[in-house]
Amino acid sequence: MNIVMFTNTFTPHVGGVARAVSGLADGLRAAGHRVLVVAPTFPGMPEDEEGVVRIPAVQRFAGSDFSVPLPVTLPLTAELDVFEPDLVHSHHPFLLGDTALRVAAGRRIPAVFTYHTRYELYGHYVAQDSDVMKRLVVNLALGYCDLCDHVIAPSESIAKLLAGRGVTAPVSVIPSGIDCALFANGNANRARDLLAIPHDAPVVGHVGRLAPEKNLSFLTDAIAIFLKRNPQAYGIVTGDGPQRTGMERTFLDEGLSARLRFTGVLTGRDLADAYKAMDIFAFSSLSETQGLVLAEAMASGTPVVALDAPGAREVVRDGVNGRLLAADASSGEFARTLADLARMQETDAKTMRAEARRTAKAFSAETALNRIVTLYEELCARSSPPVKPSTDLWETAKRRIAREAELFGNVAQAFSDAVLVEGPENGNLQRNDGGTLP
Repeated sequence: MNIVMFTNTFTPHVGGVARAVSGLADGLRAAGHRVLVVAPTFPGMPEDEEGVVRIPAVQRFAGSDFSVPLPVTLPLTAELDVFEPDLVHSHHPFLLGDTALRVAAGRRIPAVFTYHTRYELYGHYVAQDSDVMKRLVVNLALGYCDLCDHVIAPSESIAKLLAGRGVTAPVSVIPSGIDCALFANGNANRARDLLAIPHDAPVVGHVGRLAPEKNLSFLTDAIAIFLKRNPQAYGIVTGDGPQRTGMERTFLDEGLSARLRFTGVLTGRDLADAYKAMDIFAFSSLSETQGLVLAEAMASGTPVVALDAPGAREVVRDGVNGRLLAADASSGEFARTLADLARMQETDAKTMRAEARRTAKAFSAETALNRIVTLYEELCARSSPPVKPSTDLWETAKRRIAREAELFGNVAQAFSDAVLVEGPENGNLQRNDGGTLP
């Protein structure tokens, strides 16, 4: 099959979506399929990329590390004519996501969408985190789902959330895959030597994009409490982002910077070694759809302490492969739980590590790839043969006009629903049918 993917984040941007798209594209190519990725330009991207079309973009939008692609130009159409896609897979409902639907309509091919992100939790990047903006982005994303032939939810929690919010398009739960073998074979001593951490010191670690939506102030406070109460322990933070400076300042102010290692972004073997060097993985985000790093940590045999939220609850089994605390747990309670795991008897720790590795197998790249390929094949089998717009001008124009009307209708409906409802009650977003958006 020839699959064209549209994504607003891609390498060298660091984040769960970029890694998921890159991993899926690599897996599909290794299985003999052709993949073309359409993504924005990013600082530091490779000069020569095979199988990638870059769209000019505004860099570091609203002070973030995201790029916002500009309107797509004619060269993409020429690339697609040569590539001859059988299916479109969109990874965002905005910007290049709209382009994905136009391409699918014009070429009469299926459109798949993966709901990677809880978009209402990213409102701080635009419009001062307004409630109207939160409702608008949610409604746009939900309407987008119903313009696609199939939706992939990375977890059961997200599938239930979509159903509860009224999405009628078919939904399949397929977690993004991870390279279990890579993380299982990390070298803890190598990482600890590079970071000047004693081999026998308890280590709590975190991996992820250091951004406001990740609840990192809570995590920083919890790790600081843990390190203060456990003077032999160290911390590792792997990743980068706008919150890094604030985290570093907090640890410095608390007199803990000598035992805290910020590694920056790591990939491949270096990332696997960092996971392996951790005795406990700490995760406090409430905004995930899957929490890919949780499965990666577990593949390395590292138990997880996390807050109960979508994504985390599909991976962490409380008392089995880690600890899952209430979403409103205090930073002190989180720190005490880190200490409890650090002091576990070796027999209990060994059992928990084995259970973590067993959990990770369900999130293997092979399992995810097989399920996605099966879905692609079923959709293509039910669809009419693809067409080139240049050979079907009138019919292509009609399909594109119809799709533009649908896109405009989605925007109009989303705007109406966002503006014409009353404000949020009890911390939830309201829909115009009187229900709430959890």
